[in-house]
Amino acid sequence: MKKPVLIFFVALSLLIFSESYSQSRGQHLNKTQVDDIDNFTNVGNIGLTVTNFGIFGHGYNNPDRPSCLYKLHSSNPREQVEHLSYGGLWIGGKGGFFGGTHVSSAIIDGVFDYGDQGFEFTTSAADSDTIITRSSIITSRWFDPSAISHQDFICNFTDKNTRVPGTEIEIPNHIPLGLDVHMESYAWNYAYADAFVILNYTIRNVSPNPIEDIYAALWVDASIGNMNYTSIYEPGGGWSWYDNLNGYDAEHKLAYQYDADGDDGFSESYLGIRFLGASVPTANYNVYYNQWQWSTSSSGDFPDYVMPVDDEGRYKTMSTTHPYRSPPAQGGIPDKPASWMLFLSAGPLSTLQPGDSLNFAFAVVCGRWANSDQNDTPARRKNLVLNSEWAQIAFNGEDVDGDGKLDLNEDLNGNGFLDPGEDTDGDGVLDISEDRNGDGRINRFILPSPPPSPNLFVLPGNNRITLFWDNLPETVEDPITREIDFEGYRIYSAPKTYGLQESETLLAQFDLIDDIGYNTGFQAVRYDTTIDDHQYRYRFVNDLLLNGWPNKYFYSITAFDKGNPANNLPSLESSILENRTYVVPGALPNEHARRKVSVYPNPYRAQAIWDGTGDRDRMLWFTNLPEKARVRIFNLAGDLVDSFEHDAAAYNGSGIRLLESSQSNADVVFSGGEHAWDLISQYDQAIATGLYLFTVENLKTGELFQGKFLIIK
Repeated sequence: MKKPVLIFFVALSLLIFSESYSQSRGQHLNKTQVDDIDNFTNVGNIGLTVTNFGIFGHGYNNPDRPSCLYKLHSSNPREQVEHLSYGGLWIGGKGGFFGGTHVSSAIIDGVFDYGDQGFEFTTSAADSDTIITRSSIITSRWFDPSAISHQDFICNFTDKNTRVPGTEIEIPNHIPLGLDVHMESYAWNYAYADAFVILNYTIRNVSPNPIEDIYAALWVDASIGNMNYTSIYEPGGGWSWYDNLNGYDAEHKLAYQYDADGDDGFSESYLGIRFLGASVPTANYNVYYNQWQWSTSSSGDFPDYVMPVDDEGRYKTMSTTHPYRSPPAQGGIPDKPASWMLFLSAGPLSTLQPGDSLNFAFAVVCGRWANSDQNDTPARRKNLVLNSEWAQIAFNGEDVDGDGKLDLNEDLNGNGFLDPGEDTDGDGVLDISEDRNGDGRINRFILPSPPPSPNLFVLPGNNRITLFWDNLPETVEDPITREIDFEGYRIYSAPKTYGLQESETLLAQFDLIDDIGYNTGFQAVRYDTTIDDHQYRYRFVNDLLLNGWPNKYFYSITAFDKGNPANNLPSLESSILENRTYVVPGALPNEHARRKVSVYPNPYRAQAIWDGTGDRDRMLWFTNLPEKARVRIFNLAGDLVDSFEHDAAAYNGSGIRLLESSQSNADVVFSGGEHAWDLISQYDQAIATGLYLFTVENLKTGELFQGKFLIIK
C-alpha cells in the first residue's frame, strides 16, 4: 500500500488524506463552515473535482465521483482512466505581511499526521466562498450570460489565515504572504475542446507591503490507472502507484505523466499540466519544470530530483529548472517508473503593490495514446499536445500569438487593423493597457463555437420514441463572426442494435436548402406544438423499437453551422452530451383500457438478461398500468407480499437499485404505463420460487385488474 498518509477534510481547507485512501486515523473536526468538495466537471469528457480551497482532485475517496477521469462519458471501460489523486496551487513571493521569502501551498506531499503543514489556503466566513456554477449553454439550468464556458466553477480563498477558520487550530509553519485568490475553472463540451479544464486564478495583495518576484505553480500527485482494471474500492484491488513516468515538452510548456506499461491497454492515457499565460507579456517570465518521487527529500538514484521541505526550498524549486530536464533519450528526465510528482511553475510574474492584482492560468489536460507504441514518443503524445493546444487557443482569445499583447494582425473588433487612437504609445501594437472595445483588457477564453443544441422533449410510447425540439439554434449568433450561421440538425441514438457499446448512431440529418450540405430542408419534420408551455417546432418519430427494460436508448439532437472557409474552419457541431436523454419505450398509461394489465417476463427466471448479480439487482415489470394506480402482490395463501403506488407523471425508476445505478448521469424517461418491482418483500426479504397473484387498482376510477405470475429461481 502506497503512502500511509492521512489527509482529513477539515474546516475550510486543512486536509490530510492517505493516498491509499482506505484507512482513517483521525476524526473530522467540528466546523462552522464546510469546504466545498462536491463539484466536478462533467459537461465534457474530463471529470475533474474542483474545490474552494486551492485543491483539485479528491484522492479517489468516492467511487461515485471522478478525481480526474478521462474519458468521463465513454462507454468503453478501457477509456475510463483516472489520472491524479490530488493537485494544488502554490504561490511564492518575497515580502507581504511579514517580509522574507514564503510559499503558500494548497497541498504538499509527505503529510503523515493530523495538524501537519501544507494546507495553507482556506475559505473565509463569507457566503461567496462556496463554489458558484454557471454555464454559457442557453438551455442549461445554470445558464448565465456572464459565463465563460459551458461549465464555470467560481470560488474565493485566501492564504492570510493562520488558524483554520471557526476553530483554534493553527496551520503549522504557515507564514502568509497576504493573498486573496479568485479562481474560475472552465470546461467545454465541444468535441475538440472536451479534454481539458482551465484553472484561471486572479490573486490580490491584501497585505500592507509589496510582494516581489511572484511565482505560481501547480503541484500534482499524478497516478494513471483504471478502476475497471484494478479498482481500489474492491478488497485486494488498486493499481501500482510506482509504475508511472514523467516527461516535459518545453515547446508547449507541458508537463505530463503516463503509466509505463499501459496496464494491458486499460491505462493508455496521458495527464498533462500546461501553463497558459498571465496578465503580463510572456517575455517577462519563464516556465519551469520539476519532478520528484513522493515524499522523497533525498535520493541516491536521482539526487537532483527531490522534494523541497521548506519555503526557501519550495521557492527555489519554483524558480529553477534542472539544466538537463530533457527527454530520456538525451540523458535527462529519469526513465525509472516510480511515484513521480508533477510540478510546473512560472515566474517571476510580477511585483504586486498593496491592492494590486495578477492573473495567470493553467490547464489540466488529458489525451489518449495516439498509437500502441510502448515508448513515449511525439507521435504517441499527439492527442495530448493537440488537446493542450486547444486549451492554449482558448486562453489566448484575441491574443492569437500568445505574447500578452495585441499586435496589428490581432483584431478585437473584426476590422483587421488598429483603429485611430488605439495605439496610444505609438509602438505599432495594442498593449494590454490599450483597449479597442472599452473593456481595458485582452479578451480571452474565446473558442470557435457551433450553435447550441435545441431544447429537446422526448416522449416514449408503445414500440416508439417521439422527439420534439425547438428552433433556438437558428437565432444564435456566432461569437466570433457575429453572424447567424446555423445550417441544420442531426439526430443521434444509441444503441442501434442490442448488445452494442453505447456509441451513437446518426439517425437523420436535416439542413437548410442552400449551397451547403444535403439541402433536405425541414418540411419532413416540421410540426408546431406546445408542451408544458414551451413551443416546439419539429418532430421526429423513431418506431419499430423494443418495449421495456433493458431496451434503454439515448437520444440527442445537435445543431451544426456553415463553417468559415475564409478562416479554414470546418462546420462545427454542438455536443451530443448537451441534451442527451435516456428513454425506455413502453405502454402509455392511457392504453390500459384497451390492453390488459400484465407482467413481464412471466414466468420470471432468475438471472434474466437485465439482472445484476445480487438479490437486489432483479426486476419484474408491470405494464399497461393506469396513470395512477396501486399495485398489490400476494402469495397463494393470500398474504400481502408487497405493495406500491404508481404515478405515470413522476415515475423515473427510483427505488430500484439497478435502475438508479444505470442512468449514466441522466434521468431515464419512462413511458408512464410501466413500473419495475425488485422482487423484495415488504419485510425486506427476497421472495421465493412460487406462483403469485397481483391486483392493480385504478386510483382515478376504482377499476380493479387481477393477474398472476410465476417466479422460478
